[in-house]
Amino acid sequence: MGSSRTIFYFVLLTLVLAGFWTIPVSAQGPTPTDDEVNRIAKQLYCPVCESTPLDVCPTEACRQWRDLIRSMLAEGRSEEEIEQYFVEHYGARVLAEPPNRLATYLVPAVAILLGAFMLFRGFRMWMKPSITEAGAADAPPEPEQDPYIAKLEEELRKQK
Repeated sequence: MGSSRTIFYFVLLTLVLAGFWTIPVSAQGPTPTDDEVNRIAKQLYCPVCESTPLDVCPTEACRQWRDLIRSMLAEGRSEEEIEQYFVEHYGARVLAEPPNRLATYLVPAVAILLGAFMLFRGFRMWMKPSITEAGAADAPPEPEQDPYIAKLEEELRKQK
């Protein structure tokens, strides 16, 4: 009888110790809130709809992409990793801010300055006085006319 009691206490002690050593494990981490998902979705544009942020797009595809963001956040991915995932799969057009800001602002500025320079040069050349307006004294002498053309002009004057 003493032997069965010892086995009983041994099994009981083993179960109690096993209960202390176990760590509660959940299937997933804490579920991200809608605000956390929308903070990232606001920085992305819908790859299907034109010029529609992902956080307000009503399509089924955008709902699935928001769910994808939620699951990626639950996995512990950072905001940059999630944005990089979308850029790799859908291109840089999904970003609310272009990746290369310098080129985005520099190219239009250079184009405007170049266009202004070309307009300035064009107006300056247009306003430059021509040789005929400078005066007949400064103009080179006219070459001798062909006798045939002179005779033709004389006949035309007679007809008037």
